[in-house]
Amino acid sequence: MSGRIFQGVIVQMREATNRDVGILDSDGMVVASTDLSIVGQMTEPSPVYDEAQGVICADGRTYKTLAPTGQGPSYTVFAEGEDESARTVCLLASIAAQEARLRYEESNDRTAFIKSIISDNVLPGDVYVRGREFGFVTDAPHAVLLIRQTESTDFSVVSLVREMFPDSQDDFIVSMSASDIAVVAALPEDEDEQKLPELAGKIARRLRTSGAPPFVIGVGTPAASLRELADKYKEAQVSIEVGKVFDTDRTIIHYENLGIGRLIYQLPKRLCEMFLSEVFKKNPIETLDAETLYTINKFFENNLNVSETSRRLFVHRNTLVYRLEKIKKVTGLDLRELDHAIVFKVALMVTKYLRSQGKGGFSI
Repeated sequence: MSGRIFQGVIVQMREATNRDVGILDSDGMVVASTDLSIVGQMTEPSPVYDEAQGVICADGRTYKTLAPTGQGPSYTVFAEGEDESARTVCLLASIAAQEARLRYEESNDRTAFIKSIISDNVLPGDVYVRGREFGFVTDAPHAVLLIRQTESTDFSVVSLVREMFPDSQDDFIVSMSASDIAVVAALPEDEDEQKLPELAGKIARRLRTSGAPPFVIGVGTPAASLRELADKYKEAQVSIEVGKVFDTDRTIIHYENLGIGRLIYQLPKRLCEMFLSEVFKKNPIETLDAETLYTINKFFENNLNVSETSRRLFVHRNTLVYRLEKIKKVTGLDLRELDHAIVFKVALMVTKYLRSQGKGGFSI
Protein backbone atom coordinates (compact mmCIF):
# COMPACT_ATOMS: atom_id res chain seq x y z
CA MET A 1 0.00 0.00 0.00
CA SER A 2 1.45 3.34 -1.06
CA GLY A 3 2.00 6.17 1.44
CA ARG A 4 0.14 8.52 -0.91
CA ILE A 5 -3.11 6.93 0.30
CA PHE A 6 -2.37 8.38 3.74
CA GLN A 7 -0.77 11.64 2.66
CA GLY A 8 -4.02 13.34 1.68
CA VAL A 9 -5.54 12.50 5.06
CA ILE A 10 -2.50 13.74 6.95
CA VAL A 11 -2.40 17.04 5.06
CA GLN A 12 -6.03 17.71 5.98
CA MET A 13 -5.24 16.99 9.63
CA ARG A 14 -2.50 19.62 9.55
CA GLU A 15 -4.96 22.16 8.20
CA ALA A 16 -7.31 21.49 11.13
CA THR A 17 -4.64 21.48 13.88
CA ASN A 18 -1.34 23.11 14.70
CA ARG A 19 0.45 19.80 15.20
CA ASP A 20 2.68 17.83 12.87
CA VAL A 21 1.20 14.40 12.20
CA GLY A 22 2.68 11.37 10.44
CA ILE A 23 2.44 7.63 9.83
CA LEU A 24 5.07 4.92 10.23
CA ASP A 25 5.06 1.51 8.58
CA SER A 26 5.97 -1.70 10.42
CA ASP A 27 9.68 -1.08 9.77
CA GLY A 28 9.58 2.35 11.36
CA MET A 29 9.77 4.32 8.11
CA VAL A 30 7.81 7.54 7.84
CA VAL A 31 5.44 6.90 4.90
CA ALA A 32 3.35 10.08 5.27
CA SER A 33 3.75 13.29 7.23
CA THR A 34 2.73 16.92 7.36
CA ASP A 35 6.49 17.55 7.49
CA LEU A 36 7.47 16.37 4.01
CA SER A 37 11.18 16.56 4.84
CA ILE A 38 10.99 13.46 7.05
CA VAL A 39 8.98 11.26 4.66
CA GLY A 40 11.10 8.21 3.84
CA GLN A 41 13.24 8.53 6.97
CA MET A 42 13.68 5.69 9.46
CA THR A 43 13.02 6.29 13.15
CA GLU A 44 15.83 5.39 15.55
CA PRO A 45 15.20 3.00 17.08
CA SER A 46 12.31 1.64 15.03
CA PRO A 47 9.24 1.83 17.33
CA VAL A 48 6.86 -1.08 17.71
CA TYR A 49 3.50 -0.38 19.35
CA ASP A 50 0.91 -3.02 20.11
CA GLU A 51 -2.75 -2.21 19.47
CA ALA A 52 -3.56 -3.39 22.99
CA GLN A 53 -1.38 -0.60 24.37
CA GLY A 54 -3.69 2.02 22.88
CA VAL A 55 -2.20 5.52 22.77
CA ILE A 56 1.31 5.86 24.19
CA CYS A 57 3.81 8.68 24.44
CA ALA A 58 7.54 8.50 23.75
CA ASP A 59 10.34 10.82 22.62
CA GLY A 60 8.12 13.90 22.35
CA ARG A 61 5.44 12.20 20.26
CA THR A 62 2.11 10.45 20.81
CA TYR A 63 1.58 7.16 18.96
CA LYS A 64 -1.44 5.03 18.06
CA THR A 65 -1.21 1.78 16.08
CA LEU A 66 -3.93 1.19 13.50
CA ALA A 67 -6.13 -1.83 14.04
CA PRO A 68 -4.97 -4.82 11.94
CA THR A 69 -6.95 -5.65 8.80
CA GLY A 70 -5.31 -8.93 7.88
CA GLN A 71 -3.73 -7.39 4.80
CA GLY A 72 -0.31 -5.85 4.32
CA PRO A 73 1.91 -4.31 7.00
CA SER A 74 0.80 -2.60 10.18
CA TYR A 75 0.89 1.18 10.51
CA THR A 76 1.33 3.57 13.43
CA VAL A 77 0.08 7.16 13.55
CA PHE A 78 2.02 9.77 15.50
CA ALA A 79 1.32 13.36 16.52
CA GLU A 80 3.79 15.95 17.74
CA GLY A 81 3.74 16.38 21.54
CA GLU A 82 2.79 14.32 24.58
CA ASP A 83 -0.03 16.44 25.98
CA GLU A 84 -3.79 15.90 25.89
CA SER A 85 -4.13 17.86 22.63
CA ALA A 86 -1.54 15.61 20.97
CA ARG A 87 -3.50 12.57 22.18
CA THR A 88 -6.71 13.92 20.67
CA VAL A 89 -5.03 14.77 17.36
CA CYS A 90 -3.39 11.34 17.24
CA LEU A 91 -6.69 9.55 17.86
CA LEU A 92 -8.49 11.58 15.19
CA ALA A 93 -5.68 11.01 12.71
CA SER A 94 -5.72 7.26 13.38
CA ILE A 95 -9.47 7.09 12.74
CA ALA A 96 -9.14 8.98 9.45
CA ALA A 97 -6.11 6.92 8.36
CA GLN A 98 -7.86 3.63 9.21
CA GLU A 99 -10.88 4.64 7.12
CA ALA A 100 -8.65 5.54 4.18
CA ARG A 101 -6.82 2.23 4.51
CA LEU A 102 -10.04 0.19 4.65
CA ARG A 103 -11.46 1.94 1.60
CA TYR A 104 -8.25 1.31 -0.32
CA GLU A 105 -8.06 -2.37 0.63
CA GLU A 106 -11.77 -2.93 -0.03
CA SER A 107 -11.42 -1.34 -3.45
CA ASN A 108 -8.42 -3.49 -4.31
CA ASP A 109 -10.10 -6.63 -3.01
CA ARG A 110 -13.12 -5.91 -5.20
CA THR A 111 -10.91 -5.24 -8.22
CA ALA A 112 -8.98 -8.47 -7.66
CA PHE A 113 -12.29 -10.32 -7.41
CA ILE A 114 -13.48 -8.83 -10.73
CA LYS A 115 -10.17 -9.82 -12.35
CA SER A 116 -10.62 -13.38 -11.08
CA ILE A 117 -14.12 -13.51 -12.56
CA ILE A 118 -13.21 -12.25 -16.03
CA SER A 119 -10.13 -14.51 -16.03
CA ASP A 120 -12.50 -17.42 -15.32
CA ASN A 121 -10.68 -18.26 -12.09
CA VAL A 122 -13.78 -18.32 -9.88
CA LEU A 123 -16.18 -21.25 -9.72
CA PRO A 124 -19.66 -20.28 -10.97
CA GLY A 125 -21.21 -21.14 -7.63
CA ASP A 126 -18.73 -18.92 -5.80
CA VAL A 127 -19.38 -15.83 -7.91
CA TYR A 128 -22.63 -14.95 -6.16
CA VAL A 129 -21.47 -16.02 -2.70
CA ARG A 130 -18.25 -14.01 -2.79
CA GLY A 131 -19.93 -11.20 -4.70
CA ARG A 132 -22.35 -10.65 -1.84
CA GLU A 133 -19.45 -10.72 0.63
CA PHE A 134 -17.83 -7.86 -1.29
CA GLY A 135 -21.08 -5.92 -1.40
CA PHE A 136 -21.88 -6.40 -5.11
CA VAL A 137 -25.37 -6.26 -6.54
CA THR A 138 -24.85 -9.55 -8.35
CA ASP A 139 -27.55 -9.01 -10.99
CA ALA A 140 -26.60 -5.45 -11.93
CA PRO A 141 -25.76 -4.98 -15.65
CA HIS A 142 -22.16 -4.21 -16.63
CA ALA A 143 -20.27 -3.38 -19.78
CA VAL A 144 -17.05 -5.27 -20.49
CA LEU A 145 -14.48 -3.62 -22.76
CA LEU A 146 -10.92 -4.61 -23.58
CA ILE A 147 -8.34 -1.97 -24.49
CA ARG A 148 -5.32 -3.39 -26.29
CA GLN A 149 -2.23 -1.34 -27.09
CA THR A 150 -1.22 -2.62 -30.51
CA GLU A 151 2.27 -1.27 -31.20
CA SER A 152 3.89 -0.21 -27.94
CA THR A 153 2.85 -0.23 -24.30
CA ASP A 154 2.46 2.71 -21.97
CA PHE A 155 1.65 1.87 -18.36
CA SER A 156 0.17 5.36 -17.82
CA VAL A 157 -2.80 4.32 -19.98
CA VAL A 158 -4.23 2.45 -16.98
CA SER A 159 -4.20 5.67 -14.96
CA LEU A 160 -5.73 7.63 -17.82
CA VAL A 161 -8.67 5.26 -18.01
CA ARG A 162 -9.00 5.05 -14.23
CA GLU A 163 -9.28 8.85 -14.03
CA MET A 164 -12.47 8.60 -16.07
CA PHE A 165 -14.16 6.77 -13.17
CA PRO A 166 -12.85 8.67 -10.14
CA ASP A 167 -15.68 8.25 -7.65
CA SER A 168 -17.47 5.09 -8.74
CA GLN A 169 -17.52 1.99 -6.55
CA ASP A 170 -19.06 -0.10 -9.34
CA ASP A 171 -16.57 0.51 -12.18
CA PHE A 172 -13.30 -1.42 -12.36
CA ILE A 173 -10.15 -0.86 -14.41
CA VAL A 174 -8.10 -4.06 -14.45
CA SER A 175 -4.62 -4.46 -15.90
CA MET A 176 -4.64 -7.91 -17.53
CA SER A 177 -1.18 -7.75 -19.14
CA ALA A 178 1.38 -5.22 -20.34
CA SER A 179 -0.81 -4.40 -23.35
CA ASP A 180 -4.35 -5.30 -22.23
CA ILE A 181 -6.64 -3.31 -19.93
CA ALA A 182 -10.13 -4.52 -19.06
CA VAL A 183 -12.88 -2.06 -18.22
CA VAL A 184 -15.88 -3.40 -16.29
CA ALA A 185 -18.34 -0.52 -15.98
CA ALA A 186 -21.77 -0.40 -14.40
CA LEU A 187 -24.63 0.24 -16.83
CA PRO A 188 -27.83 2.12 -16.03
CA GLU A 189 -30.91 -0.08 -16.07
CA ASP A 190 -32.64 -0.29 -19.48
CA GLU A 191 -29.89 1.75 -21.17
CA ASP A 192 -27.45 -1.05 -22.01
CA GLU A 193 -27.47 -0.67 -25.81
CA GLN A 194 -27.17 3.12 -25.80
CA LYS A 195 -24.50 3.29 -23.12
CA LEU A 196 -21.97 0.89 -24.65
CA PRO A 197 -21.08 2.83 -27.84
CA GLU A 198 -21.05 6.05 -25.85
CA LEU A 199 -18.67 4.64 -23.23
CA ALA A 200 -16.32 3.10 -25.82
CA GLY A 201 -16.22 6.35 -27.79
CA LYS A 202 -15.52 8.37 -24.67
CA ILE A 203 -12.56 6.16 -23.74
CA ALA A 204 -11.18 6.26 -27.29
CA ARG A 205 -11.35 10.06 -27.40
CA ARG A 206 -9.62 10.36 -24.04
CA LEU A 207 -6.77 8.10 -25.11
CA ARG A 208 -6.30 9.90 -28.43
CA THR A 209 -6.21 13.36 -26.87
CA SER A 210 -3.76 12.13 -24.20
CA GLY A 211 -1.30 10.86 -26.81
CA ALA A 212 -1.64 7.18 -25.92
CA PRO A 213 0.04 4.59 -28.17
CA PRO A 214 -2.09 3.06 -30.97
CA PHE A 215 -4.88 0.96 -29.54
CA VAL A 216 -8.03 -0.96 -30.35
CA ILE A 217 -11.09 -1.45 -28.14
CA GLY A 218 -13.10 -4.67 -28.16
CA VAL A 219 -16.62 -4.40 -26.78
CA GLY A 220 -18.59 -7.40 -25.54
CA THR A 221 -22.37 -7.50 -25.24
CA PRO A 222 -23.79 -6.29 -21.89
CA ALA A 223 -23.44 -8.64 -18.94
CA ALA A 224 -26.68 -9.04 -17.01
CA SER A 225 -24.90 -10.37 -13.90
CA LEU A 226 -21.48 -10.98 -12.39
CA ARG A 227 -21.60 -14.56 -13.59
CA GLU A 228 -21.65 -13.42 -17.23
CA LEU A 229 -18.55 -11.21 -16.98
CA ALA A 230 -16.14 -13.97 -18.05
CA ASP A 231 -18.15 -14.70 -21.20
CA LYS A 232 -18.44 -11.02 -22.07
CA TYR A 233 -14.70 -10.54 -21.59
CA LYS A 234 -14.11 -13.40 -24.04
CA GLU A 235 -16.43 -11.63 -26.47
CA ALA A 236 -14.31 -8.50 -26.19
CA GLN A 237 -11.20 -10.58 -26.89
CA VAL A 238 -12.82 -12.19 -29.93
CA SER A 239 -13.87 -8.74 -31.16
CA ILE A 240 -10.25 -7.63 -31.27
CA GLU A 241 -8.98 -10.85 -32.85
CA VAL A 242 -11.66 -10.89 -35.54
CA GLY A 243 -11.34 -7.16 -36.11
CA LYS A 244 -7.62 -7.61 -36.63
CA VAL A 245 -8.50 -9.74 -39.67
CA PHE A 246 -11.65 -8.20 -41.13
CA ASP A 247 -11.92 -4.64 -39.71
CA THR A 248 -8.37 -3.36 -39.62
CA ASP A 249 -9.44 0.28 -40.00
CA ARG A 250 -11.65 0.35 -36.91
CA THR A 251 -10.54 1.43 -33.45
CA ILE A 252 -13.72 0.27 -31.71
CA ILE A 253 -15.08 -3.18 -32.58
CA HIS A 254 -18.37 -4.44 -31.15
CA TYR A 255 -18.89 -8.18 -30.80
CA GLU A 256 -22.48 -7.96 -31.98
CA ASN A 257 -21.34 -6.31 -35.24
CA LEU A 258 -18.77 -8.94 -36.23
CA GLY A 259 -21.25 -10.71 -38.48
CA ILE A 260 -20.01 -13.60 -40.57
CA GLY A 261 -16.40 -12.79 -39.69
CA ARG A 262 -17.00 -14.23 -36.22
CA LEU A 263 -18.24 -17.50 -37.74
CA ILE A 264 -15.27 -17.79 -40.09
CA TYR A 265 -12.82 -17.08 -37.27
CA GLN A 266 -14.18 -20.06 -35.33
CA LEU A 267 -13.88 -22.52 -38.23
CA PRO A 268 -10.96 -24.97 -38.41
CA LYS A 269 -8.37 -23.92 -40.97
CA ARG A 270 -8.63 -27.25 -42.75
CA LEU A 271 -12.36 -26.73 -43.25
CA CYS A 272 -11.70 -23.26 -44.68
CA GLU A 273 -9.20 -24.68 -47.16
CA MET A 274 -11.70 -27.34 -48.24
CA PHE A 275 -14.36 -24.69 -48.74
CA LEU A 276 -12.10 -22.65 -51.05
CA SER A 277 -11.14 -25.69 -53.09
CA GLU A 278 -14.82 -26.55 -53.57
CA VAL A 279 -15.88 -23.02 -54.49
CA PHE A 280 -13.06 -22.39 -56.96
CA LYS A 281 -13.06 -25.67 -58.85
CA LYS A 282 -12.15 -24.13 -62.20
CA ASN A 283 -9.31 -21.90 -61.04
CA PRO A 284 -8.00 -20.91 -57.59
CA ILE A 285 -8.82 -17.44 -56.31
CA GLU A 286 -5.11 -16.54 -56.62
CA THR A 287 -5.53 -16.35 -60.39
CA LEU A 288 -7.43 -13.06 -60.03
CA ASP A 289 -5.22 -9.99 -60.41
CA ALA A 290 -5.30 -6.90 -58.19
CA GLU A 291 -7.44 -4.85 -60.60
CA THR A 292 -10.07 -7.59 -60.78
CA LEU A 293 -10.19 -7.91 -56.99
CA TYR A 294 -10.57 -4.13 -56.69
CA THR A 295 -13.51 -4.27 -59.10
CA ILE A 296 -15.11 -7.10 -57.12
CA ASN A 297 -14.79 -5.24 -53.82
CA LYS A 298 -16.31 -2.09 -55.32
CA PHE A 299 -19.17 -4.16 -56.72
CA PHE A 300 -19.89 -5.51 -53.24
CA GLU A 301 -19.57 -2.06 -51.66
CA ASN A 302 -22.27 -0.79 -54.03
CA ASN A 303 -24.69 -3.63 -53.27
CA LEU A 304 -24.20 -5.43 -56.63
CA ASN A 305 -25.45 -2.36 -58.50
CA VAL A 306 -23.79 -2.33 -61.95
CA SER A 307 -24.60 1.30 -62.79
CA GLU A 308 -23.43 2.71 -59.46
CA THR A 309 -20.28 0.59 -59.43
CA SER A 310 -19.29 1.65 -62.94
CA ARG A 311 -19.79 5.28 -61.94
CA ARG A 312 -17.58 4.85 -58.88
CA LEU A 313 -14.92 3.09 -60.96
CA PHE A 314 -15.12 5.76 -63.69
CA VAL A 315 -15.66 3.13 -66.37
CA HIS A 316 -18.42 2.54 -68.89
CA ARG A 317 -21.20 0.21 -67.80
CA ASN A 318 -20.36 -2.21 -70.59
CA THR A 319 -16.75 -2.32 -69.41
CA LEU A 320 -17.88 -3.42 -65.96
CA VAL A 321 -20.22 -6.03 -67.48
CA TYR A 322 -17.29 -7.35 -69.52
CA ARG A 323 -15.18 -7.64 -66.35
CA LEU A 324 -17.96 -9.49 -64.52
CA GLU A 325 -18.29 -11.91 -67.42
CA LYS A 326 -14.55 -12.48 -67.29
CA ILE A 327 -14.77 -13.23 -63.55
CA LYS A 328 -17.59 -15.68 -64.25
CA LYS A 329 -15.49 -17.41 -66.89
CA VAL A 330 -12.46 -17.73 -64.58
CA THR A 331 -14.26 -18.71 -61.34
CA GLY A 332 -17.59 -20.10 -62.48
CA LEU A 333 -19.42 -17.56 -60.28
CA ASP A 334 -21.68 -14.81 -61.64
CA LEU A 335 -21.51 -11.97 -59.12
CA ARG A 336 -24.74 -10.47 -60.48
CA GLU A 337 -26.60 -13.42 -58.96
CA LEU A 338 -27.15 -13.05 -55.21
CA ASP A 339 -26.34 -16.67 -54.29
CA HIS A 340 -23.07 -16.58 -56.25
CA ALA A 341 -22.20 -13.17 -54.77
CA ILE A 342 -22.71 -14.45 -51.23
CA VAL A 343 -20.49 -17.47 -51.85
CA PHE A 344 -17.79 -15.29 -53.41
CA LYS A 345 -17.93 -12.75 -50.56
CA VAL A 346 -17.53 -15.50 -47.98
CA ALA A 347 -14.67 -16.98 -50.01
CA LEU A 348 -12.87 -13.63 -49.99
CA MET A 349 -13.25 -13.42 -46.21
CA VAL A 350 -12.07 -16.99 -45.73
CA THR A 351 -9.02 -16.26 -47.88
CA LYS A 352 -8.28 -13.16 -45.83
CA TYR A 353 -8.61 -15.18 -42.62
CA LEU A 354 -6.22 -17.89 -43.83
CA ARG A 355 -3.74 -15.25 -44.92
CA SER A 356 -3.85 -13.73 -41.42
CA GLN A 357 -3.03 -17.16 -40.03
CA GLY A 358 0.02 -17.52 -42.25
CA LYS A 359 -1.68 -19.69 -44.85
CA GLY A 360 -0.46 -18.33 -48.17
CA GLY A 361 0.52 -14.83 -49.23
CA PHE A 362 -2.44 -13.94 -51.42
CA SER A 363 -3.46 -10.34 -50.87
CA ILE A 364 -7.05 -9.13 -51.04
